[in-house]
Amino acid sequence: MSSEENYKLDFSHPGKIFFAGIGGISMSGLAEILVDAGFEVLGSDRDKSPITEALEKKGVKVYYGQKKENITKDIDCVVFTAAIGPDNPEYIATKELGLKSVSRGELVGQMMSNYSVPIAVSGTHGKTTTTSMISEILLEAGLDPTINNGGVLKSIGGNTRVGGHKYFVAEACEYTNSFLHFLPKIGVIMNIEEDHLDFFRDLDDIRKSFREFANLLPDDGALVICGDIEDYREITKDLKCRVVTFSAKGKDVYGNPTDYKAENISFNRLGCAEFDEINKRGMRKISLKVPGEHNITNALAALAVGDIVNTEYQSGACALNRFTGADRRFEYKGEVNGFTIVDDYAHHPTEIHATMKAASMIEYNKLYVVFQPHTYTRTRSFFDEFVNELSAADVVIMPDIYAAREKDNLGISSKDLCDALSKKGTESYYIPDFKEIENFLLKNCTKGDLVITMGAGEANKIGDALVMGK
Repeated sequence: MSSEENYKLDFSHPGKIFFAGIGGISMSGLAEILVDAGFEVLGSDRDKSPITEALEKKGVKVYYGQKKENITKDIDCVVFTAAIGPDNPEYIATKELGLKSVSRGELVGQMMSNYSVPIAVSGTHGKTTTTSMISEILLEAGLDPTINNGGVLKSIGGNTRVGGHKYFVAEACEYTNSFLHFLPKIGVIMNIEEDHLDFFRDLDDIRKSFREFANLLPDDGALVICGDIEDYREITKDLKCRVVTFSAKGKDVYGNPTDYKAENISFNRLGCAEFDEINKRGMRKISLKVPGEHNITNALAALAVGDIVNTEYQSGACALNRFTGADRRFEYKGEVNGFTIVDDYAHHPTEIHATMKAASMIEYNKLYVVFQPHTYTRTRSFFDEFVNELSAADVVIMPDIYAAREKDNLGISSKDLCDALSKKGTESYYIPDFKEIENFLLKNCTKGDLVITMGAGEANKIGDALVMGK
């Protein structure tokens, strides 16, 4: 969304920018970049959080509660996310005052124009981890990247880093075609699957958007794309930029060798992969500190990007061999009464499959999964797939669906998922209250059990509360 006269971000003339929903992981990162660039930044969010408190310490004025009076005539531009609709009071005030506005995606695109090598990481899954890995490789190589990640990186103490004006690394989300506002020189496509069906018609519609994303790349740019994507040449055909393929299998869907591959793969007792990464330049020994087969694929994409920007050849391996993951990506939270708690952001059946597979490589007695479904549309669209993937757990506990941007009008609930899991033979419990879930786990989990809190909502708070003893 933008006003009739688009706002143009000018780093040489910083203005006053208001972020509606400034506490979100991406919006807060963009706000932080603008603060450091000298912009006057303010914004709003529903509740106080560690993110908003950190912004306030940087001098950002944060309003709690989205109200018309938060929007004033002296604001140069208002930034909205896709979750903000026309009935939002700040949206209404922006229009009534005739203020300029941009979507989050438009703002990222304008930011990218201020960097000579913008890197955008797209895909239905794996964006945050791959963006994190690329960031670590560029940091290891001393390239001083500016980073806007969808998860917290321990090495930079957050999800954002303000660096030099050459390299800008950011996630590129396809929802509402947000990533089509980006201006990348290097693009990454990890995978293309059905998701966000409250916006896209079907998989063909999603593929069309990724094709348009690939077309954004300049002739002297590069597209790094997974060779496992069905008919990926439909995405890459007629591109004038360089195309680099990767696959842990070593061959693409057409049976041809990929540019980056993994050989001699093995897993340690924590489920972390060790393998030989092979490309035209040679071979690198990779020993990951993040579990799961899917992270081999993420690592190959990151190494390819590192090579494209001419990092020292072994620096990529050194960076990945130290990388311990982004927050909420199979993140170890701690132990309580002898059972282990892990948190993961998985909220799509494919992501759940990868998380459960990673868990299967770890020794435990019983696996408890606390899964909070994310959006009614996704729950309805992938109902059977969710049931199938979650049935791999010994016990599943679910609170209510995390609505995010949606309203409860589709006739679907967490209880429906639990009932279907029970019919399939999986012990399942619908428990709406987080505190009751905590008590359930304390009562039932024993030494040697593994608990995974899972989903893009707030289920992670359950594990945090247990570890902190609250």
